[in-house]
Amino acid sequence: MRYVIDPPVQAAVPVAGTDAAFPVRRVYCVGRNYAAHAREMGHDPDREPPFFFMKPADALVVGGADMPYPVATADLHHEIEMVVALGKGGRDVPVESANDLIWGYGVGLDMTRRDIQGEAKKLGRPWDMGKGFDKSAPIAALRPVTATGLIENAAIWLDVNGVRRQASTLKALIWSVPETISYLSGLVELHPGDLILTGTPEGVAAVGRGDVLHGHVDGLTDLEVRIV
Repeated sequence: MRYVIDPPVQAAVPVAGTDAAFPVRRVYCVGRNYAAHAREMGHDPDREPPFFFMKPADALVVGGADMPYPVATADLHHEIEMVVALGKGGRDVPVESANDLIWGYGVGLDMTRRDIQGEAKKLGRPWDMGKGFDKSAPIAALRPVTATGLIENAAIWLDVNGVRRQASTLKALIWSVPETISYLSGLVELHPGDLILTGTPEGVAAVGRGDVLHGHVDGLTDLEVRIV
């Protein structure tokens, strides 16, 4: 195959403790998957099946790089999430088989231009420009499931400038990781290289230039990113 322009660089996330990288195909995000966060955003979590939005693979910020404060917003919010990296794919995957697709895990941020997202919600428009903007998905080095085991009940938290902003456990997920994988595989065919951001707990809030965000999930590599 001869391309008429240079092909895009393959998006990838480092693998902790190695010089290897995990190639990224798609980045799926689960909306409102913690009950308390759903309520703080004005929704009833007991009535909502999972829903999804996406970020471009090249929106990832890896290797401890700084995140530039994005254009066209005055209300940039943090959302700490556990990231699931798939090493296998499938369609209509049963819940009891979903964990077999997992290659590993990471700690990530779903950064959100909340003002743009809010306006889109009011007008019934897509969220893409509120969620999928450049450099909107910082992520720490991934750890393979062979090193971590299945992560189901870990603590998850985010500090901003040393002050705790978000804190919960994966027990609080409305839809568990295998349920999320299974449901998503009924909407699209999943493939090796897909990432799934599994949702954020309550406490989302604005950040600004100079703020340092430190995210954690028990058993995984911590994420630290500076807004510049």
